[in-house]
Amino acid sequence: MPTITAELASTVAVSAEATQQVAHAYDLQAQQDAAAAKAAKTAKKEKAEAERKAEAERKAEEAAKKKAAEEAAEKDAAKERASRSTERTTLSASASVGSSDSSASVSTGTGSAATVVAFLKAQLGDAYVMGASGPNAWDCSSLVQAAYRTVGVDLPRVSQDQSLAGTQVGTSNLQVGDILYWGGAGSAYHTGVYIGDGQYLDAANPSKGVVIQDLSGYPATGAVRVL
Repeated sequence: MPTITAELASTVAVSAEATQQVAHAYDLQAQQDAAAAKAAKTAKKEKAEAERKAEAERKAEEAAKKKAAEEAAEKDAAKERASRSTERTTLSASASVGSSDSSASVSTGTGSAATVVAFLKAQLGDAYVMGASGPNAWDCSSLVQAAYRTVGVDLPRVSQDQSLAGTQVGTSNLQVGDILYWGGAGSAYHTGVYIGDGQYLDAANPSKGVVIQDLSGYPATGAVRVL
């Protein structure tokens, strides 16, 4: 009987030890799982922080590039405005000289036509405003009048009268500097200036402003030559 009791006690002791070992193993596994979860959470957080910093750096770089591009565009625009201002000043000076000596400025040579075209091109991009007469906004006839004034030619103010100025020429025999008109001679509703290569320059309308256009898209009715 004592032997049986001893064996039973030994078996119980072994079972208790095994149970303790299993419990220890579970506890160790739980600690390992918790550590792995914590490491994964930390890694995820660090990854998110790294991505946030990278995105912030990317946005900062894009903002810097955009600012640099805007500054460069503003500098180019300033240079263009300065260039146009200088050109207009030069052309205005030419007009003043021409008005004091009409025999020298009213010429039939290409120089006068070139001066007219140069003045017109200096106004490209200006606005169209009915009744305006420059320097930054024009209607069709005021632009034509101002261009010819640079070579000492004093044209009428309105398109109807401009269509009767000078010598009538056919639209198939145009020369640079000819005044184009749309509508009948004496009742024209629009004028522009032929600048060569099938193109003309005019203060077109409020949506386009001062532009260069192709005659093929909007053929003129007639033309007059004053140079």
